[in-house]
Amino acid sequence: MIVAKLKKLFDLVQNSLRSNPDRFLKEVAGVVHVGANAGQERDIYDAYGLDVIWIEPIPKIFNQLNTNIRGFKKQRAFQALFTDVDDREYEFKIASNNGASSSIFDFKQHSEVWPSVRYLDTVLLKSVTLPSFFKKHRLDVSKFQALVLDTQGSELLVLQGSLPILHNFKFVKTEVPDFESYEGCCQLSDINFFMNQYGYKEFSKRKFASRKGIGNYFDVVYKKQ
Repeated sequence: MIVAKLKKLFDLVQNSLRSNPDRFLKEVAGVVHVGANAGQERDIYDAYGLDVIWIEPIPKIFNQLNTNIRGFKKQRAFQALFTDVDDREYEFKIASNNGASSSIFDFKQHSEVWPSVRYLDTVLLKSVTLPSFFKKHRLDVSKFQALVLDTQGSELLVLQGSLPILHNFKFVKTEVPDFESYEGCCQLSDINFFMNQYGYKEFSKRKFASRKGIGNYFDVVYKKQ
């Protein structure tokens, strides 16, 4: 009986470790986090001693991010909107949950999963691609082996725009739904197809939100093969 209980506990721990979306951080030295919001993961990154580039498009939230990472010497923040093209103007919609659900896309089924979240304002922003950003700021992409995306439906656009330097990232972590959360947003099947096409395989996947009859949200980590 005791042996069976211990085996069950061991299996639970192993499954938990396998599904932990952040376990890849121990294998990298630097992270580019696109869609930073207020930098909620700053303590996790600091615990791993990582160099971090934070990207946040909303001016007000960007100021909050800068305040939050003050004192983290290896973390820097930049205000930018990443997509698949340079210098395209977007009407960026700012959400009521401290900007966390803000997007270039309109809400679709997102409103059914989180009915209390709404858009409060918009701001016109020009886009940039990841390679152009690194070139403009004279950053060495080889120092960053992980790319983290949380851009509320535009993750595939960011990936498509990153193709000239995508191979530099050993890991890509993205938040993605398996339903149309935003109008025309990418879904899990789209991201899976793209990542497999460019030599990445699923490393871990964790479901963090679900609504019966609608679908699920996941944190998925891909590893370059």
